Amino acid sequence: MKLAFLGIGLMGLPMARRLCEAGHEVHVWNRSRDKAEPLAALATVHDTPASAVRGVEMAVTMLTNGDAVESVLFDAGVANAMNPGTVVIDMSSIKPAEARIHAERLGHYAITHVDAPVSGGTIGAAQGTLAIMVGGKPSTFERARPVFAALGHATHVGPGGCGQLAKLANQMIVGITIGAVAEALLLCEKGGADMAKVREAISGGFADSRILQVHGQRMVERDFEPRAHMTVQLKDMRNALETASGLGFEAPITGLLEQLYADGVEHGLSQLDQSGLFVELARRNGMK
Repeated sequence: MKLAFLGIGLMGLPMARRLCEAGHEVHVWNRSRDKAEPLAALATVHDTPASAVRGVEMAVTMLTNGDAVESVLFDAGVANAMNPGTVVIDMSSIKPAEARIHAERLGHYAITHVDAPVSGGTIGAAQGTLAIMVGGKPSTFERARPVFAALGHATHVGPGGCGQLAKLANQMIVGITIGAVAEALLLCEKGGADMAKVREAISGGFADSRILQVHGQRMVERDFEPRAHMTVQLKDMRNALETASGLGFEAPITGLLEQLYADGVEHGLSQLDQSGLFVELARRNGMK
């Protein structure tokens, strides 16, 4: 297939590479062209997003937030440049309401849309094992299967916006669990236990999780090199709270963790991995 991939960041780079390696003809664009240049041997790098999408069958967006998606699709001429019948696969993490608005606006151009945010981080992106949560028409989901197949496992979860709703649920669980793991491990260290051994001891029990294994290990090693930034996790928690409010749903646990991530960002941790919440909780307890 002839594809466009718009947004070559920490996640976009390995995802676009996998689509190239799967045999697709890929046209890529990023606001900072230098981030897309590593793909030059595999894909065509474009200076504008409108140029990248001309004549493609499907265009994937992997951008920072809903405002960025809207700007690229409608202000940068992407919707005008695509042929009628093109599919937009928005794999960014944005608000469900934004996804529905984008789908409606694209419909005026006879362009179909699915919201398909992902989970699995840069490791999953590189290995092609991402969990992909898809909202939109079932027929569009089926058309997009060749794209999803190169990236991970896709599940159709409902109509437009529901992919983003599922991603918010994912991020609520991730953000809350990171906080629980960090707080528990710090408590053990404060009491004199070996944090690494505590993590080992509870692995395999009811408290085990991928968060304990991956992020818990990063906490043990004090490795907070960003795979997903604290600011991204904070954005997702805030999107979850805004969506919950719009539905008349109370989410007090998410609200508490949103405040903790916000405090961490305010205290200079914005460039750390999301597991860097550990640093904020350590600071509160006078620990290194």
